[in-house]
Amino acid sequence: MNRRGPGLLGAVARTAVVAGTASAVSGRVRQHQQEKFAGQEEQQAAQPPQASQAQAAPPPADDTLSRLERLAGLKSQGILTEEEFAAEKAKILSG
Repeated sequence: MNRRGPGLLGAVARTAVVAGTASAVSGRVRQHQQEKFAGQEEQQAAQPPQASQAQAAPPPADDTLSRLERLAGLKSQGILTEEEFAAEKAKILSG
């Protein structure tokens, strides 16, 4: 019998391996991002508030825009879920 390719079972197996690998990589990237954000929050909590600033100045518009663009890029790459994106976007916009 002359076969042309891996057949249906081979294609299904290959798809399962690719999907499993993508899922594992995505999970590790998400875990890394969560650890990174947790570390940043710990650093901010450890820093004493500055007495000279009664109110925190809002971030410059360019900084806010660049942070939103970077966040949108992470979402489009599949690193952030819609919920994570919305939460981080709210943080950035609230200052």
